[in-house]
Amino acid sequence: MQDFLIKLMDYARSLGVDFADARMERVERTLITIQDGVLKELKTGIEEGVAIRVLYRGAWGFASSSDLAFDSLKKALENAYAAAKTLSFHVRKPARIVELPAKTDSVKASLKKDPRNIAVDIKIKDYIEYEKLLREKDFVKSTTVYYADIVGSTFYASTEDRYIEQERVITWMYTWLTGRINDIVASVRDERGAVDGYTIWDKWDKNKIAEYVAGKLEKQLKAKTPKGGVYPAVLAPEIVGVFVHEAFGHLAEADLTMSGSAISDKLGKEIASPLVTIVDDPTIPGGFGTFKYDDEGVETRKAVLIEKGVVKELMVDRQYAATLGIKPTGNARAESFKVPPLIRMRNTILVPGDYDKEELFEDIKYGYYLVSFRGGQANLDGTFQVGVQEAYEIVNGEIGDPIRNMSISGNTLDTLKEVDAVAKDFELELGRCGKGQLAYVSDGGPHIRVRKIVIGGAR
Repeated sequence: MQDFLIKLMDYARSLGVDFADARMERVERTLITIQDGVLKELKTGIEEGVAIRVLYRGAWGFASSSDLAFDSLKKALENAYAAAKTLSFHVRKPARIVELPAKTDSVKASLKKDPRNIAVDIKIKDYIEYEKLLREKDFVKSTTVYYADIVGSTFYASTEDRYIEQERVITWMYTWLTGRINDIVASVRDERGAVDGYTIWDKWDKNKIAEYVAGKLEKQLKAKTPKGGVYPAVLAPEIVGVFVHEAFGHLAEADLTMSGSAISDKLGKEIASPLVTIVDDPTIPGGFGTFKYDDEGVETRKAVLIEKGVVKELMVDRQYAATLGIKPTGNARAESFKVPPLIRMRNTILVPGDYDKEELFEDIKYGYYLVSFRGGQANLDGTFQVGVQEAYEIVNGEIGDPIRNMSISGNTLDTLKEVDAVAKDFELELGRCGKGQLAYVSDGGPHIRVRKIVIGGAR
């Protein structure tokens, strides 16, 4: 494959391009959906193709091909070059990139159980058994379980004489339960996965997961609604991760920052409590966003987004790195060979502090403990609203009754200033992010306390 792609890059040079790269992908997938005891979907297959980018006189051209014959790839390269050449006559602000030195490397996934070696019948059996356990409770009225395993190999080459091979493996499981007790209806979600192969059941027991998820649902069905207003709150790692990703992380993706996000003029300025440090770290073990090279062949590094309350840097690709005059962070990711890479998060976390978790509750006379989420929305102006799936009252420093139908809202920067305690613990969540393209990401952090946050509920 190396000789094949290098030959293609030699041809790109002969056309007189300023820069070109090719990203060949070969991905093997299994997708399973089980709903209310019925196998609804089973998809297995292999997809492969090549993405080609050309930079010519400040303009980008892109083309892709699922035909791997060399003549077809030459044609795709010519199409990308023709597009860039046409656009170069109309570009107002020529694109520049950070170019990298020649390099050859190969990165293999560290696998305990290769999903490709597990028969599909076994996978179906495992997830049917798990879904059946969820339906044992009489208050559970509907169940949906999704499973996916993705084994992908990427072969990257550029006109810089850079050649990178990289293998990544993801297994993912998502559970959605809906239940009813009398007139109360509620739903809960659970998401988890692994990067070392078909090991979800090695990490978590089926019975314990089912008991945990059904238990969350039962608490919601028996819970009371919150009092609307402004209250102090303790946020558990899952909520912290979602907040860091959705409410702040997207603001710090350079393409969105430069489009006018709430931190577009905040580099070097204090926007949060000195207790807040947020990083996007591709080296955290077990993360969905852990990898050595991004889809531009850039070696990844930790991006320190906020350090002790001060905005330090943004997540960038090669082009925005050149624009900002910084070293690339390796945040360029593409959903598949069919699309060019975008700036995307990897493992975005709030760094643990010095408090014991129990200390965060001690000074709260009345407030809320927010444990898990059920979706949310954040805007470039910094406003956000997040639905809270699992929550509890805090009364005189103690965790009290469960709460349902809660939401939190506010302004991201204002909320970050209200953080007055950060615990020592840490959890990393595994999930997905959409930004025009789907990406598997992780987020997380410790428990934190905020002095005040807007709680949506009954007044």
